Amino acid sequence: MILEVAILQVKQGQTTSFEASFSEASRIIASMSGYRGHELQRCAEDDHKYILLVNWETLEDHTIGFRQSEQYQEWKSLLHHYYDPFPTVEHYSSVYSHIRSEQSD
Repeated sequence: MILEVAILQVKQGQTTSFEASFSEASRIIASMSGYRGHELQRCAEDDHKYILLVNWETLEDHTIGFRQSEQYQEWKSLLHHYYDPFPTVEHYSSVYSHIRSEQSD
């Protein structure tokens, strides 16, 4: 499994519109081969900064399957005009993971 990580800096005054467009764009990425899930989180210290986390089966599912697809052109048209500067995208593989589960009373 590969984790795609992108820090997104959204232009001032456009966060509400960006979030609406992202909701629409989510259906595009969710339809791609190798897609396993994604989440978008807003920064607590800077409300124009977001982190996008996307889980892919393989690196190529993102870099070739998605990035070289017709669907990516639609993704770009929905989202890329919101970013300044354009985000850097990096890919990670898990070394260690521990998720704490909720405890019942």
